Amino acid sequence: MNGFSQVSVQNFRRLVSAQIELRGLGVMIGANGIGKTTLLELFEILGSSARGELNTRVNAKGGIESLITYDKSDSVTFAIRMPVAGYPSIDYEIELLKSERAYVIRNETLSQKRFADQSPFLYINSSADNVRYYEKPESGPGKLVRPNWEHNPFEPSLSQVPKMFREPEDFRRRLAAIKSFGLMNVGPGSPVRQPQQMRPVQVLSETGDDLISSLYFLRETNHDRFEVLEDTLSAAFPDFERLDFPPVAAGMLTLTWKDKNFRHPIYLHQLSEGTLRFLWLASLLMSEKLPTVTLIDEPEVSLHPELLSLLADLLRAASGRTQLIVATHSDRLIRFLAPKEVMVFDRNPDGSTSVKWGDAQDLDIEKWLSDFTLDEVWRMGQLGGRA
Repeated sequence: MNGFSQVSVQNFRRLVSAQIELRGLGVMIGANGIGKTTLLELFEILGSSARGELNTRVNAKGGIESLITYDKSDSVTFAIRMPVAGYPSIDYEIELLKSERAYVIRNETLSQKRFADQSPFLYINSSADNVRYYEKPESGPGKLVRPNWEHNPFEPSLSQVPKMFREPEDFRRRLAAIKSFGLMNVGPGSPVRQPQQMRPVQVLSETGDDLISSLYFLRETNHDRFEVLEDTLSAAFPDFERLDFPPVAAGMLTLTWKDKNFRHPIYLHQLSEGTLRFLWLASLLMSEKLPTVTLIDEPEVSLHPELLSLLADLLRAASGRTQLIVATHSDRLIRFLAPKEVMVFDRNPDGSTSVKWGDAQDLDIEKWLSDFTLDEVWRMGQLGGRA
């Protein structure tokens, strides 16, 4: 799994100044209002920067005022680093400054420090209206040039400049592919419970309106993987027998759940919220094609505590195919994770938030784990993240 190695932020709500190492799996724990959702939003904003959707994202969050750390600053800065095999990492940074016209992109750079004794190589180096990007002509040396097209001042240059070299293009593609999954609606009449039009699906949507298509094509194209999914459902629900896909109209299918105790199948609209949510989570996490970064907020909602061990296994397995950043309020879920998989959010005396990995705490974690489970260590306050 090739993802990002570090994210940094300045003056983003409670994340006043944070530099966070990124790993394959990071499950965030901490008190309410401490900044877990803020970190998810940080990735969403960076992804929007690469897709040319920054202005839409900022407006959806309530405008630039809602992003900046209360009364402590007039700008917010986001940065992210991507390792490159055999070469130095690529770094991206963008600073948004509050202005009368909403915001100005005060600084934006995409760079790579190719040689230790030289300044970083700049693919993008923009400051407000002074937009410059590296252009390599067919012959001769390249240089930073200004755009000869109408540049949108509310969108980053990252989303607007022409095709770059392989490494920065790979960076742009990976950043743009970031996908976020929140609390899916599983109530009566929700899209996930309805018959669905068949269509190709690579990554499930947050609404679940493509769950049937995804599972049907998985069964038809990779039956072994589909059987693994059904085995997972059998482990979670001992009376589960199989999934079926009866047609309801031309090009429309529904999904049924066969229970060993009943002669007739159970339709999607009849499944409990917890069962349906686990089916969706398992389908998502077992997908062959996942984005470079997958964000999940509170996956434990509606799940029986006994399912959390399986959920932890699914998260861990998926982290080999995507970089998973997960927010949770479930101490029971933490029980089934390793300290190296847990990100602890703590409140500083000044009201800001600090972030540490569970295996980077100032205590002998292995000694504690010889007598207690990880969730017990957390509840006792030894990991922090309790207030």
